[in-house]
Amino acid sequence: MRRRRSMLGLGWIMMLAVFLMMPHRTAAAAAEAKPLIFDDAGLLSSQEYEELSALAREYGAERETDFIIITTDNPDNVDIEILIEDFYDAYAPGYDRPHGNAVILGLDMRNRDVELQGYYKAEEYLDRNRLDKIRRKITDDLSDGEYKKAFEAYIISAHEYMGYEPGFNPDNPLFNIWVQLGGAVLIGGLAVGLMTYRAGGRVTVNRRTYEDVSTSGIIDQEDRYIRTTTTRREIPKNDGGSSGGGVTSGGHSHSSSRGKF
Repeated sequence: MRRRRSMLGLGWIMMLAVFLMMPHRTAAAAAEAKPLIFDDAGLLSSQEYEELSALAREYGAERETDFIIITTDNPDNVDIEILIEDFYDAYAPGYDRPHGNAVILGLDMRNRDVELQGYYKAEEYLDRNRLDKIRRKITDDLSDGEYKKAFEAYIISAHEYMGYEPGFNPDNPLFNIWVQLGGAVLIGGLAVGLMTYRAGGRVTVNRRTYEDVSTSGIIDQEDRYIRTTTTRREIPKNDGGSSGGGVTSGGHSHSSSRGKF
C-alpha cells in the first residue's frame, strides 16, 4: 500500500482559511479573486505570475473549469500524485463550487516529475489520452527551463481540447479548418475540371473503328511484378510516462498523465 498522506504546506492552509472566511460573493467574483497558480518553487516572476493567472481565469471561465498550476521543491519528498490529490481535497477547487471542475498541473522540482490530473468535467473531457498529448507538448519546454511558455501551452491546450466532445481525437487533421478549406477547394476544382472536360464533347472513335477482327490476334502473356514494401514506424521517446487515473482520499476520481522532464 502506497505511503499515505502528506501534510500540505502551511501557506496553502492559511490561504484556504482566509478564502473561506471571506464574505459570500457570486461565483464569477469568487473565480476572479481566488488564486489559481501556486508557485512554491519560485519559477515565475511576478509579471509572469500575473499574466498566467489572467490567462487561466479567462480560459477557465469559457470552459467553466479551474486551470491550476502547482510547483514545489517537495522538501518532504511526497509523491507528486499524492501531493496533487491532497491539494484537491484540502483546497477544494472548482469553477462554480468546491470540489468541482478542475484540471491541475503539478511540477515536482526535486524529482523532475510532472503530472496532470482532471476532475469532474475535466476528467471527462481531458481523459488520459488528451492529458498525455498536453504533457508531451510541454515536456521539452519544462526540460529547457521555459516554465512560462510550458504553462501557457498547458492552459491553451487544455482549453482547446475541452472544446471537443469526449472520444474524438482533437489532433485529427480533419478538425483543422485549413485542411477543411483545402479539401473543399480541391473537391470544387475537380468538379469544375470534370464539367469542363465533358463540355468539350465525347470522342467516339476507338481502336475497333479500323480493326479487322478476322486477321487480328493477341498472344496471351502474363507479367508478374513482385514489389518490396518497407514500412517505417517511429519509435516513441521513452520519458518514463504513465497515464490512467485515481481517487483521492476524499473520494474524488480523476484522470491523470505523468512523466519526467
